[in-house]
Parts: sequence; C-alpha cells; structure tokens
Amino acid sequence: MREVRHFVNGQALEGRSGRFGDIYDPNTGEVQARAPLATAEELDLAVQAAQRAFTNWSIVNPQRRARVMFEFKRLVEARMDELAELLSSEHGKVLADSRGDVQRGLEVIEFACGIPHALKGEFTEGAGPGIDVYSMRQPLGVVAGITPFNFPAMIPMWMFGVAIACGNTFILKPSERDPSVPVRLAELMMEAGAPAGVLNVVHGDKVAVDAILQHPAVQAISFVGSSDIAHYVYAHGAAMGKRVQAMGGAKNHGVVLPDADLDQVVKDLAGAAFGSAGERCMALPVVVPVGQRTAEDLRERLVAEIETLKVGTSTDPAAQYGPVVNAAHKQRVENYIQLGVDEGAELVVDGRGFQLQGYEKGFFIGPSLFDHVTPQMRTYQEEIFGPVLQMVRADSFEAALELPSKHPYGNGVAIFTRNGRAARDFAARVNVGMVGINVPIPVPVAYHTFGGWKRSAFGDTNQHGMEGVRFWTKIKTVTARWPEGLVEDSAFVIPTMR
Repeated sequence: MREVRHFVNGQALEGRSGRFGDIYDPNTGEVQARAPLATAEELDLAVQAAQRAFTNWSIVNPQRRARVMFEFKRLVEARMDELAELLSSEHGKVLADSRGDVQRGLEVIEFACGIPHALKGEFTEGAGPGIDVYSMRQPLGVVAGITPFNFPAMIPMWMFGVAIACGNTFILKPSERDPSVPVRLAELMMEAGAPAGVLNVVHGDKVAVDAILQHPAVQAISFVGSSDIAHYVYAHGAAMGKRVQAMGGAKNHGVVLPDADLDQVVKDLAGAAFGSAGERCMALPVVVPVGQRTAEDLRERLVAEIETLKVGTSTDPAAQYGPVVNAAHKQRVENYIQLGVDEGAELVVDGRGFQLQGYEKGFFIGPSLFDHVTPQMRTYQEEIFGPVLQMVRADSFEAALELPSKHPYGNGVAIFTRNGRAARDFAARVNVGMVGINVPIPVPVAYHTFGGWKRSAFGDTNQHGMEGVRFWTKIKTVTARWPEGLVEDSAFVIPTMR
C-alpha cells in the first residue's frame, strides 16, 4: 500500500509513531494509501530544520524571494493536470473543481511575486531637528499552517505563499485525509529554488496540532477548519504567546429579492450549494426568498434544476460534483438530513440512498432540498458541509437581512437583485464579513483579503492580500539622528520634540 511521507528539510521522511491515517478513494470507498501521524518529536525535527533555514532565508532580499515564487508558479502551472488528478483521487471533487482549487491558490502566489513592493515601509524626513523616522517589516521566524481537507492545494498556498515570500520558514500540517498534494507542492517549492527547510510538511492529527501550539519556536499559526477547533487553536495558541488567525465554519445565506433574475439565481444556487458536494466554507447552503410568490417560483425552478444535476466520479467530465471525502463524512451529512426531517422541515428532494452504478461503495450523496426551514432548527444553526440546500422564507427585506446578521456564523452572504439601492443598503448593514451582490460565492481576489466574522473567524487579521503580509511580519520603527556636534540637553528632552 502506498504510504505518504512527511517532507522535512527537503527530504521525504518516514513516520516513526507507528500510527497512520487511512486515505480513501472516495469513488470506490477503498483505502488507497495511508499517512503517518506525527509525534511531537517528529514535529520538532521539522521546526529545527525550519529554524536552520530561517537564518539565511530571512536575509535573502525580497526580489530574490519573489523569483522563487515566480518559478514555483511556473512549475505548478506546468503540472496542473498531475496535481488536479492527484487531488481528485483523494478528495473526490471533479477534475475541473480540482484545477480551480490549484488555480485559486496560484492567484495568491501571484500576489506573493510582488512581495518587494508589499514589504516597503514608511519614511518621514525631518521628524525632528536632523531626525528621520522609518519603519521596516521583518519576518517572524518559524511559522505554521494547519489546513482542512476541502481545499488541499488552495488553502496551503494561501498561507505559505505569503509567509515564505515575507522571509519566514514554514511548517504545514495538512489534513491527513488528502495529504499528497501538499507534499507535492513542497517538493515543487524546493525545485523552484527555496532552500531545504523553508517549507516542511508534517502529517498528523490532534497530537501534531498540539505540538505546533506548544512549540516555543513557532511564532505564528494560521488555521482553517471547523469553528470549534478554530476556537481551540486560537485560544491555546494565543495563551502560548503566538500570533494566531483561525478561520472556522460557515452558514452562508443567499437572499433573493422579488426582482431578481430567477433563471440566473437557480443556476448560481445549484453551483454554490452542490458544487464540490457542498464541502466548501463558502458554499451557499441557505437560500432566503423574500415573499411567498418568490419562494414558490424559486422552489419550482430549483426542483427542476436539481433533476438535471449529474453526480459522478471525480474523473467524469460530465459530472457536476463527485463523492464526499469519506464514509464518516457521508454518514454525518445523512444524519443531518434525517435531523431536518425530525425537526419538521419539508424534505422536498432527498439525496440519501444515491448510488452510482459500478461504484456502489463510493461516498456519494445526491442533492437534497429542504423547504420551510426555521431559524430555531439545529440544521439551520449548524454547518452541514454537504450537498444540502435549505430554504428559509422571509416576508420582507428587513426579515431577510436579519437572518444572516443574527446567525452565529458570519463568513459570507449573497444578495440577488436588480435594485442597486437595496443591494447597497444590504451590503452596508449585514453583519457578515464577505458580501456578494449577484455573486453566489463571494471569495475575494488574492490582492484583497479573505475572512469572516463571528464564529467564522478568530483573530484580528484576515488571510492573504496585505492583511497576510501584516500577519506574517512584525514592524520595526527606527528613529535616527546624525548630529554634527553636541546637542544640548539631549538626555532630558525627547529628540523629536525639540
């Protein structure tokens, strides 16, 4: 059986713990490989390698670090098909979606190619008599990223691209469910010219996470995953004096006003709710039609659209989405569907029991649609993370605005309308971190930043863009004076106050 290895100090490293996590082929349900689950001692080996590499990498000038990013981008683009196939084989998303996963990560690498400009500080000439003040941004040291299974290429690149370009060295702890692409990315980073130890990959579970949180040499941690674990990482990392950004779960809403183009809305909802089998923190699992007529018309169109969706293997070019990642996750999603029925929601389309001929043991779930969901239901309050769309009807614009604003999660929200004034008002007032106006999945471009509010994010700094540069660096301010002679009373007066 294939065994995925750690990648430490530029070399593959066999696991020493004797513990392994199974890696499934979601299409067939069979175990195809296994990943070692690291001990704290193995994590320490990676940190030591990163510390040694930091000494020299941190003083490489930004332009040369940018050249490594340019070459890494070229290498990844040249291997796009290879990476997409590897990603799909472990995650289950269709190949087109896997290519998108890689491409969205590369967009942050493209931003990191401009790091010389992003690292420029500020300068004030003549802040006092003969005194200049300037600032510089410097790397933190050894930093770490803990990433989820649903985007094994994009989210690691969101993290390590900016961090490494800023001069840090990086420990990546990817999901043990689909770890092969992160290892391949680390190999390509070395091939691009990054010295050994700049990017290390250590596989593991809670043992490895806790080792990262507790290691005194790890200066900062970026996390993406469920909200409970995000809060755990944030609380424990901050208690250890580390800088932490921890992105959690979501329950994104799509508000549909009566004037919206419903044909377009239905297409957008189908992709946003069911694409990648709903395994996206920016999926759109809740639709909020305003007014009964809008709700009835939308429901009818959604049912018709769902009937056209094709669920297939990850390699089927005609499939809109493939299986979920493993059997445990499939069971979790189906349990939520049953809970929705028990809570009294109307199950209009039931995706349970879906089987694909020839792949009966695969982790497939058909699309499901609920209507008459209420805000009190657990299935509305909690993240399902599967191909399930819930309809919550609203009588007015204000009632629709209130739903995402009061929800415990605040990652993303979308509004569909032709009314510019209503859209502007909604975007300004809604209590959610990222807003789409006729855009169902409002993930910002790489030179802006990604981050939600409330239980969707812990910490004060967002992912990538200039927020990423600020997170992965510390600022130093220098006040300099070059006097020609003795300055009287200089020991008793703040120099810039003279």
